[in-house]
Formats: sequence, structure tokens, C-alpha cells
Amino acid sequence: MRQSQLFTKTRREAPKDEVAKNAQLLIRAGYIHKEMAGVYAFLPLGLRVLKNIEHIIREEMNAIGGQQVSLTALQDKNLWEKTDRWDDAKIDNWFKTKLKNGSETGLGITHEEPLTNIMSEYVSSYRDLPAYVYQFQTKFRNETRAKSGIMRGREFLMKDLYSFSATEEQHAEFYQKAKAAYVRIFDKVGLGESTYVTFADGGIFSKYSEEFQTVSEAGEDLIYVDVQKGIAVNKEVLNDEVLAELGLKREDLIEKKSIETGNIFNLGTRFAEQLGLQFKNEAGELKHAIMGCYGIGLSRLMGTVVETLSDEKGIVWPINIAPFKAHIILVSSSEESKARAEEAYKVLGEQLDGVLYDDRDARAGEKFADADLIGLPYQILIGDKNQKDGNDNWLCEVKNRKTGEVQHVVLADIASAIK
Repeated sequence: MRQSQLFTKTRREAPKDEVAKNAQLLIRAGYIHKEMAGVYAFLPLGLRVLKNIEHIIREEMNAIGGQQVSLTALQDKNLWEKTDRWDDAKIDNWFKTKLKNGSETGLGITHEEPLTNIMSEYVSSYRDLPAYVYQFQTKFRNETRAKSGIMRGREFLMKDLYSFSATEEQHAEFYQKAKAAYVRIFDKVGLGESTYVTFADGGIFSKYSEEFQTVSEAGEDLIYVDVQKGIAVNKEVLNDEVLAELGLKREDLIEKKSIETGNIFNLGTRFAEQLGLQFKNEAGELKHAIMGCYGIGLSRLMGTVVETLSDEKGIVWPINIAPFKAHIILVSSSEESKARAEEAYKVLGEQLDGVLYDDRDARAGEKFADADLIGLPYQILIGDKNQKDGNDNWLCEVKNRKTGEVQHVVLADIASAIK
């Protein structure tokens, strides 16, 4: 992508009504556009980040046996009435509307009901289980307040996976696989060191759920972390009984603010019972499928990365999710430098699956400031002051955006050094 052709532009200031750091930086850098409070459009650079996160999650879900679907956003009122989750007194963040024929429908807040209903048509025997089904789908939640940028949206992209098992043992085995997959996902998106598996309230389904909480001052939760054991407890369930059960000591725990970036929990047989998802076991007895739910908000994850990994100059993308791995910056107007920059753009674009090339007619200082704000992992500076090696090859100045470390590398070696 040539920056001169990128229709988005950087901004020195964020909108005055935007208070969240993640949204301020993403808007200033041209990744997103604020449509209204809690509703954001993803622009070319932002969409590339979102798709990279999606790719990482899809690989991990497929690796544990997940099958991808795409369910509908419009929801059947009758299904939700069967589970007692249509009433606004029970679920208070519905977006509901009426169709032309007068019937009422809602925009999906989650998808346990419709997927359980679908599975009831395909599951009749224990041989049909287990089944693990997931999707990437836009969710709609009528939040009372939406002040956390893309971390708490009224419209947002989510990965939700649902497991259907014949026995508790089968369910427990997959639950652990899913938890391990989530740990790998957070490592790959650059949040592994600051994210803790956190014990939280399991609601009506189980004693505990497990949240993935990322430490951040922008967080809305309080967790208590045992750094040595790498686990945490949400404030809502912190008591002596829980500590004893988990083998934790109060004096070993450190209080931290955090962002809930993922969760996994048991659903038991509630939805199967209410929506008629039954199967015959090996003895010919009718049983209800045991379910689990496993969620990650992709846009929320993207916002959390910006909140936790940015610096005073701008965004600092981890290399696995950055829109491009490298930012070529032409800092000279000479024809020789332009020719070398064009060569780098061609060669590195092919080797790195695309690069961003700042070919604009702008001052070097403006280009450097924009590059730091946009936050690609590596900046490649090309100008008249570039040196040559002993074989008379031009050396490109390669700067690591995160560390500030600078290397001088011949063009042929840049891609392998970055990878």
C-alpha cells in the first residue's frame, strides 16, 4: 500500500468527545471511524488488524476440532422465550424491532439459543457427539454506556464457540483443550504476559467460570493475581473458601485493574432441556447434551492491545496482528533514493505479504511522527545518508518500533531479519 493512495489520513488530535485511549489512537492513526457512541467502522488498516486476529483465532479453533458457521443476526423471539431470555427484565441490552408483518425480532446478543435449535435437527445419537461449532459474528448489545472505545461497543465482532458433549468427561476434556487454545491465542496477539486465567462467578451454570483478564489501568474489573502461579481471582468471588479451594494465600495476591478479554464457561444441560436437544446413549436412554461456551471479542482484543502496548508516540503493534510488518519511509527527494525505495517496496512487498510505503511529498519529521503513530513493527528508512557495506551494497536503516533498536541491513536480508 502506497501511503499517498491510502484514503485515510492521520490526525494530530482525536475527537473531543472520545475519552478512551484505544479509540483516540486508532482514530488519529486512521484505523477506525466513529459512527456514534459505541459504534465504529473499521477502515483499511483497522480491518487488516481485525482479519489478522481472526486468522489466529480460526487456526486455534480448527486445531481443537471446531467447525465454522455463520449464524443470523436477526433472532427468532419464540426461541428466546423458551429459555426465558427475551424479557427485558431478564436481559436488558436487547436491540428489538418489528417486522413489516408486525412480528417482533431482535439483533443477536449471543447465540446459544439458535445454535442449540439447529443442533437438535442433527443430533439424535451419542455417535453424533461431541460437536464443536464456532463463528465470527457481529453482536449487538444495547449498552447503557459506551465510553471504552472499541472495547465496549454496541456493535462488535465476536468469536463464539459452543461445545456439545455426550458425557461430563467428554465435556471436561474439551474444556481444557479450549482453555489451552485461548492461552496460545493471547500469546500470539502479544498479550500473553499480561493476561491471567481468572476464576469468576459461574452464574446458574457452574460454581466458576474462567475469564481471561488482561492487566490494564483502563480495565473495569478488579482481580487478585498470584504472579508465581499465573492465575487470578475476580473480586466478585474473592473469599476464604475460594482461596482455600484454589490453594491460594491472600498475602500472595496483588490487586490489579484488568480488562476481560475472553471467557469460557459451562452451560450444563439447561439449553438442551429447554430447546429439546436430546440423544440416545449407548444404553438407549434419552439424554440431554452437555454444553459449554467460549467467547472472545475480536474488536475488544484489538482495543486492549492498543491500551496496553501503546506508548507516548502512538500504537505499537505486535508483529502477528500488525496491518503490515514494515513501513518504508522515503526521507529524500533524490532520484537515486526514490529508485531504491521503489525497489524495496517491490521486493519486501512480495516477501512480507505487503508493506506500507510512505511515498508522500512531506517533511521527514512529519513522516516519522505518522509512522510512530501508525505503529508498524519495523520502520525502514531510505535516503541519501544510507551507507554501503564492504561489497558496495546499500544498507537500509531498519528501526524496531517497540525497542527503538536500529540495524543497518542490505535489502536482500531485511525480510528474513523481520520474520
